[in-house]
Amino acid sequence: MQLLQNKTTLITGATRGIGRGIALQFAKNGSNIAFTYVSSEEKAKALEAELQAFGIKAKGYKSDAGDFKAADELVNAVVAEFGTIDVLVNNAGITRDTLLMRMSEQQWDEVMNANLKSVFNLTKAVQRPMLKARSGSIINMSSVVGVKGNAGQSNYAASKAGIIGFTKSVALELGSRNIRCNAIAPGFIETEMTGALDEKVIQQWRDSIPLKRGGSTDDVANVTLFLASDMSAYVTGQCINVCGGMLT
Repeated sequence: MQLLQNKTTLITGATRGIGRGIALQFAKNGSNIAFTYVSSEEKAKALEAELQAFGIKAKGYKSDAGDFKAADELVNAVVAEFGTIDVLVNNAGITRDTLLMRMSEQQWDEVMNANLKSVFNLTKAVQRPMLKARSGSIINMSSVVGVKGNAGQSNYAASKAGIIGFTKSVALELGSRNIRCNAIAPGFIETEMTGALDEKVIQQWRDSIPLKRGGSTDDVANVTLFLASDMSAYVTGQCINVCGGMLT
């Protein structure tokens, strides 16, 4: 059974890593996919073709989720093309890691804009079609760093903690309209970004996790699929840690 048959999902930042894994899992489960990217048109076209191979409609949009006007225009364009938006996955995000004493105002602002303001922008814009349909699922990608903090990531931690508070508030505001809002807090997920790190360091991280491995993009995509589907119809306002027991 395809859990998202005939649904339309908008995913921000989907050309690599967790976003890409979510897009593929959702396409396998019957969802049409609209996704955003900011740089590589080549990667976006390749992902479009990969998703369309599952027999669904897929289209990439070059759009900066941190830009309020662009986010509004994006939602209007997706609704015009696909008819509706049933699921929003706010996945776009960046890091600008450094100790607070060395952190510039620009490094703080860039992370807040890309990680937190983007969630406000897209959630506010997507309310319109969801309120009209009296249905919807909004899923915001936080991080275990937003739950417990991390030295050298005060900007990132603050942005990801903000996402959790925002998620809970939106769930309270929109629950009466049958619109659900949840957050996911991934732990150490092995992607192409972590592939560039020293293998000894990665193994130390794996050894410190109760399940003794790093997570995969599929691990996060599977929980996202659950929250997007009717299987989680009575779940809203929650933050689910996908961390192999790291925060236990």
